[in-house]
Amino acid sequence: MTELTDITSLLLSRIRDVADHPEPGVMFKDITPLLADPAAFSALTDALAAVAASTGATKVVGLEARGFILGAPVAIRAGLGFIPVRKAGKLPGATLSQAYDLEYGSAEIEVHAEDLSADDRILIVDDVLATGGTAEASIELIRRAGAEVAGLAVLMELGFLGGRARLEPALAGAPLESLLKV
Repeated sequence: MTELTDITSLLLSRIRDVADHPEPGVMFKDITPLLADPAAFSALTDALAAVAASTGATKVVGLEARGFILGAPVAIRAGLGFIPVRKAGKLPGATLSQAYDLEYGSAEIEVHAEDLSADDRILIVDDVLATGGTAEASIELIRRAGAEVAGLAVLMELGFLGGRARLEPALAGAPLESLLKV
């Protein structure tokens, strides 16, 4: 087995399917068993830190909430700063905000404007790419703050939901890396 196959197998073996969560008909991908396994979590962190290095990122943005759990150790491993993109109203001080539509309503995310500059190349990190709404809003938010989007890296991509097709125009050539595609 190759190293990539070994990592893929390890990560997949630590993701639990939970039927009908948070509502009937949804198969939730629970990453808490992966986070609880230090070897799997370390392999995930290493793989995402390698993406950060390959994109020339200067900072990592983690999307609330599981993107914080993944993004912060990736930033440390890659020797980069970490910036949280939060739900509206959670950050103190001056923020930039971006509203976006969800299949069941709308939401808004925020970032501290002073945390990003024109010199920054940002790798966005999250756990799952589903429809791409939150990631698309974060791309817009990062660009409005004056920074460049270096790429988007996720643990897993739910390909059947079409997030990649939605995000490719917004990424404008920046890579979208998914460690797992389900």
